[in-house]
Amino acid sequence: MSSVPIGPASGIKDPLLHQQWFALAWSEEVARGQLLPRVLLARDVVLWRADDGSIHAWQDLCIHRGAKLSLGSVRQDCVVCPYHGWEYDRSGACVKIPAQPHLPPPIKARAQTFHTRERYGAIWVCLGQPGAGVPHFGMGDDPDFRLVAAGPYRFRALGPRLIENFLDVAHLGIVHTELLGDSQHTEIEDYEVGRGTDQNGAGPEATAIRIWQPDPDGTGVPALVTYRYWVGAPLTAGLEKVSGEDSPASTRRFGLFTQVVPIDDEHCEMRMIIAMNYGHDVPAEEIRSFQDKVAYQDKAIVESQHPELLPLDLQAELHLRSDRMAIAYRKWLTEIGMTYGTE
Repeated sequence: MSSVPIGPASGIKDPLLHQQWFALAWSEEVARGQLLPRVLLARDVVLWRADDGSIHAWQDLCIHRGAKLSLGSVRQDCVVCPYHGWEYDRSGACVKIPAQPHLPPPIKARAQTFHTRERYGAIWVCLGQPGAGVPHFGMGDDPDFRLVAAGPYRFRALGPRLIENFLDVAHLGIVHTELLGDSQHTEIEDYEVGRGTDQNGAGPEATAIRIWQPDPDGTGVPALVTYRYWVGAPLTAGLEKVSGEDSPASTRRFGLFTQVVPIDDEHCEMRMIIAMNYGHDVPAEEIRSFQDKVAYQDKAIVESQHPELLPLDLQAELHLRSDRMAIAYRKWLTEIGMTYGTE
């Protein structure tokens, strides 16, 4: 749909973020005839679904007297303001003003609209002009994989700290011991970091990281797994871990696609899309519950980190070879000019 771009002076000011796609809600949360309020980059947004199934994201504001449109209703594919009943059609144009029904609404009477996409069971929104397409998640497009939505998880922390934590393999045996690691086997083998493919984004990618996990995915089956991490956008990252590689027919592939939405200057929400080519008989709630446990273990750590801003000066903190992916992420943020959540 068409969009009226907004400048970086509104909300969180990093202009790079206004070119990015953010997973602002799950598809199932946006039903026909309902209005769903959200906050993105400190901007109030309202989501709604038209009769034809299309998704719309607008600034949650009536142009007349500033009431929140999300407090209104949807009537015949129009959003109705709760204050004076102004009606806005799917394009965002005001088509009816009850106080003067015989006069056409002013041309300037329009809701501010944003770009939207629906993919991987999520509603993606971009507040400005998109710099690229929605971040790619190959397993999410593969019919052999089952998808399970997890989150959102709310953090009193900023996005770069959350993404770096997601990319950090060395903490698995400490923070997530007995789940994603073993406190008696915490050594991380050397691994290499390069650049991802254009399909997964131009951020860093780490491959062939091997680690023993007591419960890699919530199914309770221990395994020696091999990780691949990639960064698809400044606040979007993914991982794939593989086990059972001795027999192609029994290879278990687990994917986790992570997206962080900046809410305001202090808080973020993280949504995760889990993909598995096995375990289709395991209830989704069990898989989601496992991911909840992992996320809340991370929450306590990430919210405790100081400084809150991620240091891009590599001399500001100590680094080891096991931090190679984090180092590459920080270097990449410097390269693309990221200012949000960094120093």
